[in-house]
Amino acid sequence: MGISEGATGQAKRLADAVDLRDFLDTAGTLTLADRRTLVEQALVLIEQNYAHLPLKIAMYAVNPVQRLRLLALRLSRQTAATAGPEPSFHAELSEIFHSVRDLHTNYLLPQPYPSKVAYLPFLIEECHEDGRPRYLVTRLVEGFSAPGLEPGAEVTHWNGTPIGAAVDANAARYAGGNPAARHSRGLQSLTIRPLVIHLPPDESWVTLGYLGRDGIARELREPWRVTDNPPPFVDAGALTEAAVSQGLDLGTDAISRALRMLYVPRTLTAEIVDAAGTDAPGADLPTSMPAFFKARAVDTPSGTFGHIRVFTFNTNDPGAFVGEFVRLAGLLPRNGLVVDVRGNGGGHIHAAEFLLQTLTPHRITPEPTQFVTTPLNVRICAQHEENPTGQIDLGPWCPSMNQALEIGAVHSAGFAITPEAGANAIGQCYHGPVVLITDARCYSATDIFAAGFQDHGIGPVLGVDDNTGAGGANVWTHELLKLLLELPSPAPGSPYRPLPGGAGMRVSVRRTLRVHELAGTPVEDLGVRPGHRHRLTRRDILAGNQDLLDRAGELLAALPARRLDVRVAGAADELTLRTGLLDRADVYLDGRPRLTVDLTQETVTVTVTVTVTVTVPGLAAAQVVRVEGFQSGRLVAARTLRP
Repeated sequence: MGISEGATGQAKRLADAVDLRDFLDTAGTLTLADRRTLVEQALVLIEQNYAHLPLKIAMYAVNPVQRLRLLALRLSRQTAATAGPEPSFHAELSEIFHSVRDLHTNYLLPQPYPSKVAYLPFLIEECHEDGRPRYLVTRLVEGFSAPGLEPGAEVTHWNGTPIGAAVDANAARYAGGNPAARHSRGLQSLTIRPLVIHLPPDESWVTLGYLGRDGIARELREPWRVTDNPPPFVDAGALTEAAVSQGLDLGTDAISRALRMLYVPRTLTAEIVDAAGTDAPGADLPTSMPAFFKARAVDTPSGTFGHIRVFTFNTNDPGAFVGEFVRLAGLLPRNGLVVDVRGNGGGHIHAAEFLLQTLTPHRITPEPTQFVTTPLNVRICAQHEENPTGQIDLGPWCPSMNQALEIGAVHSAGFAITPEAGANAIGQCYHGPVVLITDARCYSATDIFAAGFQDHGIGPVLGVDDNTGAGGANVWTHELLKLLLELPSPAPGSPYRPLPGGAGMRVSVRRTLRVHELAGTPVEDLGVRPGHRHRLTRRDILAGNQDLLDRAGELLAALPARRLDVRVAGAADELTLRTGLLDRADVYLDGRPRLTVDLTQETVTVTVTVTVTVTVPGLAAAQVVRVEGFQSGRLVAARTLRP
């Protein structure tokens, strides 16, 4: 039984919701001086901190710096009497940020917008039938009803426009880095818009044309409502490891919180107490982190496999995050695991890259990152060259930043944000095959996770879209940048000024690059292309992704399910190995090779488990025991113990 704070909070937020028109009457308090400050600060971030500016100018033929200068010039010539309406200012500044098509680089609206979300009381999702897209209602807010409007009703028109054209028009307003990402966000924002990052809807209400499951065509006129959105898990403006290691699409994260509030309120809480669960197919395993994970065994025609949905990486504690993932995976079938990161907007880059090691025997190479080499970025790095605050060490970037100013290099040398030791401290924990499911809403730290999964050859990537969201950067807020230049002592001549009215800004400050075969390739705009493609069906969006999971099951069934269990035996220096589909095991103590053992087994149509107990001199005194399993001379499994 779950605790009830989530449902209680949902009821209060829905009860306190107001019509959009009433909410907008409370907005609009910026002075002309406030507007000038916002444009001045936007110019500092885009011109001096923005890691992707050269790439965006080349790819999209845009010039956000010049547009900001022109806006600043117009504002300098205005008076309070001649200044235009505040919503027009917000729209223009937002559009300049959107022009670079980067969901990390945002203008965040001032009060009263940041904590609010505008919503319609139904959710629309896309599937494909007969070779064309269809748009179905999949969820209704509790207590809302309309004739014939139920899960499975097909939406045909939006304010009189055919729904496909309405989605495309809406997609053009948003900053996705590729067509798949823009389309996905255009659809999502039809019914839900966090006002911290989205402008309020132009229309006060929506006229929905739909075909009910009874076959009757109807229309519904429904007003936009505004209520409080649940708060984020991480304070991105504080000088913490989580804040400086952020890789997060704020819009997707805010929408995810709003969707949980509207449709799954029990997951708003950090924990579920006295949760009942079972590993039977279809039943969710109990978890202490329901806002992060949903785990279950799923039946497919190809067999029963594990399925873990990872909703977000936005945690303050990457170690606890990875620990809970490992615990859940250990309760699921050993013969195959589906890791599903659809709709995951990212979060803590450490959490994303720490997770990779649990799924592969190979050493993880975290993605390197680069600053753009501007004088302001050089100052920030120099301020934290020796990690004086104990929170952020920018020393590795400093030599190349200083040299770049001499030789004209656009970017610094690349260094990882994620510590390589932490990315390999646990080692492989799941030894069966793994399939990763992605979509166009996977962004930032999730892009980094998907790229690492693919670059390290962990398993097939199955996409429901042609690409991930393609957000390849570490993102810092204006508030954090200002703080970094003030600590440990204020730097003279800081260009950062407090933002008026509770407004905010974020910027991609370090771009990420892929590793191994694609080493040096930026993640931004390119993203991760799946090796296998599945278009969502009606059965997927209405009946628990059945066809998608069946396709994932087919991929898993074609791959070997290995086994490598290791435990220290009762006698001193004895190690017991239980293996499957391995022919050799090498034992290392504290990083040094100590023993090789051949594992004999017959080749049959099912996995044969081989159990051996071996004596390893020095085992009792070892701090770290690593066993590597091989098949035909190739490393295919590993296990790390700390006795």
